[in-house]
Amino acid sequence: MKAGVATAVLAAFLVLAVVLGLLAARGRDSGAGTGLAHWSLGGRSMGPLLSWVLLAGEGYTSFSYLGAAGWGYAYGVPVLYVVAYMSCGFAVLHLVGPLLWKYAHTHHLIGMSDIVAHRYRRPWLGAVVAVTATVFMLPYIQLQIMGMGVVVSTVTYGAVSINWSYAVAFVVSTAFIIGSGLRGSAWVSVLKDALVIGTLLFLAAYLPWHYFDGFGGLFEQVAADYAQWLTLPGHGAGADGRGELGVTWFVTTVVVNSLVLMVFPSTVAGLLAARDADVVRLNTTWLPFYNLLLFVPMLLGMTALFVVPGLTGTETDQALLRLVVDGLPAWVVGIVGVAAALSALVPMAVFMLVIGTMWGRSVLPLLFRTISDTRQHQSAKAVVLVTGAVALAATYLAPSTLVRLSLVSCEAMAQLLPLVVLGLLWRGLHFTAGVSGLVVGALFVFILVSTGNDPLAGVNAGLIGLAANLLTVLAVTASRKATQRHDDDDRPDSEVLAWTRNVSI
Repeated sequence: MKAGVATAVLAAFLVLAVVLGLLAARGRDSGAGTGLAHWSLGGRSMGPLLSWVLLAGEGYTSFSYLGAAGWGYAYGVPVLYVVAYMSCGFAVLHLVGPLLWKYAHTHHLIGMSDIVAHRYRRPWLGAVVAVTATVFMLPYIQLQIMGMGVVVSTVTYGAVSINWSYAVAFVVSTAFIIGSGLRGSAWVSVLKDALVIGTLLFLAAYLPWHYFDGFGGLFEQVAADYAQWLTLPGHGAGADGRGELGVTWFVTTVVVNSLVLMVFPSTVAGLLAARDADVVRLNTTWLPFYNLLLFVPMLLGMTALFVVPGLTGTETDQALLRLVVDGLPAWVVGIVGVAAALSALVPMAVFMLVIGTMWGRSVLPLLFRTISDTRQHQSAKAVVLVTGAVALAATYLAPSTLVRLSLVSCEAMAQLLPLVVLGLLWRGLHFTAGVSGLVVGALFVFILVSTGNDPLAGVNAGLIGLAANLLTVLAVTASRKATQRHDDDDRPDSEVLAWTRNVSI
């Protein structure tokens, strides 16, 4: 009976979300609204509300809703790096976001691969960035599939196995994004954010009272039984008291993830979809306040330590939902499940949409020489299907915790920073220096992660890779200046760089 009620609530809201996304897209599906730019950027017309919920929707994923509770359960306060990096990252975007918007708007660009191809006047380089970003984003798509799978399996009280739940997540998200586009994702984000805010505030007020007679009782119990969870490096510290998730890891991870927001393709898409630069400034001012809600999943993860003890590995990502299932009626379980499911659906849809856009815009035209906008649009949707299938296969073959997948994705994506952002601000950066830095930085991250050395001496592997990346960029640039003068063809033309002089922050 409980499973039927919760499943019905979850299914009804997911159907509502898909219908809402399709209607939002159909409402603008005329004239210029039928091309790739409309599908991927919502016609570049989003005002403060839609732009805000879209960026919030990308930031508040199943990693935040379920993964934060899982890390609160497994480690404790190290998970607060999420609150810190998102707040710092939006501060960085407040400065850089309007510049990216102006550059893309001036030159009619619709994605990060487009920006790179235009800056260096080499279409093949845009294709390289598209392929590279796809590889780096796949862990994040896998993260959302796993998160939504956890939701479906738990909310149905185990009636749907976790493996079948992953398949359900793939089918629903792929159908949603192919039909709705970015505008549909933004409208569903309104529903998602309302449910997320409402459910988290309710759970924060109810569950500690239900189990411990209030926050005071909860904190007293945690301090008495799980004191290690309340200070860095959290649970699992080494004998020396530092542990791998100590202060050094916390600071370096916040730095890396804050900077990554400037080049994360889905964030860039959210920025470019705004109708003007003022919308970008306004939203990056207010978005950090939304991140305060992230304290709640961590708090609930610690609450789950007493209610559902013994979770290990990827099971810790189920801590919040198991707590909800234990303490609340089925219909409430269903509503909380909807909030968690949409926290996976919206960002997963945007991630796959961005990958499809980059391939449709940068990779396929290079392979087929010429390709119409309609063909680019159709090809982008096909790429969405393939990307989702690859991520689904990775979910079965190489599962990991939600937060771990997020960290690896951000560490790799950080290596695009010099090529993209530094390239727009520094006229002397040649594409050979940017590409060399990208290769070296990505290689460092791959070696450190694959050998189990992330973090290395407490330092986030992404920051080590980025340092090697920048040193390589500077070394190659110095070498080029010492051996030859730049040809005119190697210099970005004045039109490409004029925006940096004319845009006010």
